[in-house]
Amino acid sequence: MPLIKTDDLSLRLRERAVRPAEKRLLVSKIADSAQVGDLSEPPNCGGFGRIRHFRYQTPAPWPDNPLPMVPAAHSLGRPVEQVANAQVFQNAACNWRCWYCFVPFNLLAANEQHAGWLTAEDLVRLYVAESDRPLVIDCSGGQPDLVPEWIPWMMEALQGMGLADGVYLWSDDNLSNDYFWRYLSMEQRLMISSYQAYGRVCCFKGFDAESFSFNTKADPDLFDRQFDLFARLLTTGIDLYCYGTFTSPGSDGLDRKMAAFVDRLMTLHPRLPLRLVPLRIESYGVVVPRVGPDQQMALAVQEDAILAWNEQLSRRFTDAERREPISSVTLSG
Repeated sequence: MPLIKTDDLSLRLRERAVRPAEKRLLVSKIADSAQVGDLSEPPNCGGFGRIRHFRYQTPAPWPDNPLPMVPAAHSLGRPVEQVANAQVFQNAACNWRCWYCFVPFNLLAANEQHAGWLTAEDLVRLYVAESDRPLVIDCSGGQPDLVPEWIPWMMEALQGMGLADGVYLWSDDNLSNDYFWRYLSMEQRLMISSYQAYGRVCCFKGFDAESFSFNTKADPDLFDRQFDLFARLLTTGIDLYCYGTFTSPGSDGLDRKMAAFVDRLMTLHPRLPLRLVPLRIESYGVVVPRVGPDQQMALAVQEDAILAWNEQLSRRFTDAERREPISSVTLSG
């Protein structure tokens, strides 16, 4: 498969995935899609939403995953168990094709046959109509930042319906483009950075250029762009968190490569590794047909990579620092 021309594809997808003048975006219709088979309960919100059950504990030696439960609990003043579920909406466009993505690829191509044009108000009204709605709304994808307007539109809709103080808004970002600055007004950017009940998780898709390209099908040079974009986001004051995926086609020099990856994170902020949660990739559902010998190898490599990650953190941070709640790890200064 040839490498994705990320910038060109991003522009084409954006043209098909948002109508700024109407404040509408293309939202995936999860009902009747192949994704339904992977869900623990049926789609909701008219088929455009799903409930995600976050799991804090992970198999050893993988670190526990506190996202987004701990930040949501901290923001809302709620016990963690009350924010373990989220209402998920997926924008219908993504500029990369990560082989382990749990979303069918036909829901990532901005195809109106598998999506609908909705406003943020439409989505919030669908959410409010649910009888047992979670306290977290997860704007997922796709790549939500192909339509960066989605987040301030959701904030305006929640404020307009009197829900801003009681609902935590969470969004994903694959660190692939600068649309946050290119398409949002200063007022919209300030709204995002000052909105109290909001967190954004940015995913580093690999620990070096080779693993990044293997995972995303994008040019390996874009591995560096992730760090540049995250550095810019740090200046906004947004409450930022990170995921990392450690699947790779090979394990040569793994300890050295992981040390270099952590070094780069710490150049962005000395405590940033404490805000990164490694995600264990699994083969299930729509992922299974994509898994060949190379991907099987990558699934095995990640089990060695997490040991290298754990070793790097144990060398650089005290036990007390590594036990600190993720929402208390400050990235200011």
